[in-house]
Amino acid sequence: MRRLPARRRLAALAAAALVLPAAAACGGDGQGDPGDDSALVIYSGRNEKLVKPILDQVEKAVGSKVEVRYGDSAELAAQILEEGDRSEAALFFSQDAGALGALSKEGRLEKLPDKTLGKVDPSYRSGKGDWTGVSGRARVIAYNPEKTAKAPDSVHDVTGAKWKGEVGYAPTNASFQAFVTGMRVLEGDDATRDWLKDLKANGAKEYANNLAVLDAVDSGEVSLGLINHYYWYERVAEKGDDAVTAKLHFLPGGDPGALVNVAGAGVLEGSGQSEQARKAVDFLLSEKAQTYFAEETKEYPLAAGVDPETEDLPPLDSLDSPEIDLGELDSLQETLAMLQDVGMV
Repeated sequence: MRRLPARRRLAALAAAALVLPAAAACGGDGQGDPGDDSALVIYSGRNEKLVKPILDQVEKAVGSKVEVRYGDSAELAAQILEEGDRSEAALFFSQDAGALGALSKEGRLEKLPDKTLGKVDPSYRSGKGDWTGVSGRARVIAYNPEKTAKAPDSVHDVTGAKWKGEVGYAPTNASFQAFVTGMRVLEGDDATRDWLKDLKANGAKEYANNLAVLDAVDSGEVSLGLINHYYWYERVAEKGDDAVTAKLHFLPGGDPGALVNVAGAGVLEGSGQSEQARKAVDFLLSEKAQTYFAEETKEYPLAAGVDPETEDLPPLDSLDSPEIDLGELDSLQETLAMLQDVGMV
C-alpha cells in the first residue's frame, strides 16, 4: 500500500481514517523475530537513539522475547486505532500524553494495576488509570545570549515584531503538537489558531525536530527556539557547557509555553499479552529505568524515590507550569487538523 504524503497523511489522521503500513510507520530493528507470536510487541513513539538502551533490557524484566517497533507517536496511535483487534502491539510507549489520550478515548487501553499507578503522582497519569507517565519534560525557550540578553516570558511574545524571523520551532514534532493541544485546552481553539497564524506570519522558521531547533539557536541562525528542556541538558552533557552557546529559559506564570508533558506507557486492550506488558510498564517505573531517564536522557523521573541529579536542572515541583489535566491532551486529531489548516504541516 502506498504511503500518503505528509500533508495528506495528517489530514487523514485528523479524519480518523489514516491507514499506515506497519513497516513504513514503525521501522524495523525489533528485538524479537518479526511475526513471533511469543514476543511482546512494543510500539515506541520515542526516539530509538534515546530509549533503545533501556528497552533492550525489557526482555529480561518481563521474561519473554521483545520486539520494539519505532515510529512517530501520532502515527503509531493512528495505526493502532486502524488495526483494531488485529494489532500486534501489546504496549504503546508514547513520546507524549496526547497520543496515549487518543487511544484512551477510543477504549483501546487497559486499566493499570493500582500498585503501578501509585508509583506516579496523579498529575502525570491518566485519571481513568489506563496509562501512566514514565518521564517528564518541560517546554522551554532556548535563546542565544549573543543575540538577545533575555528570552521573553511568554510564548505569546514570540509573535511580536522584535522576533520577526528569529524563532525556530518543529511543527511536525509530537512535543510541539502536544504543546499546541495544551494551548487549545487552556485558551481555546480561536486563540490558539490566531497564535499559530501570527507565529507563521512573523517568519518563524520550521525545523524537522527539537535538536535541529537547538542547533539553529546555538549557531545564531535564530535567536529563540521552542523545545523541550532535556535536549539542551543532553547537549551540555555531551559537549560541555563552554561548547554550547544556547541557554534555556523556563517560563513563569503558568504560561502555555511552560507545559510539563510526559512520555508514558499504556497496555493495549485485548493483546493477549497483558501480563508481560504490565511487567514492562513496571520496569519502566523501576529505579533502574527511572535512573536511566534522569541520567542519560536528562528527563524528569516520575516514579517516587528517584530524583534527577542533572546540574542546574530546576526541581520538577519548582516549575511554574500551567495547571492542566494531561488526559485532556487527547484531541490530537483536532490539533493536527488545525496545524494543517494554518499551513504548518
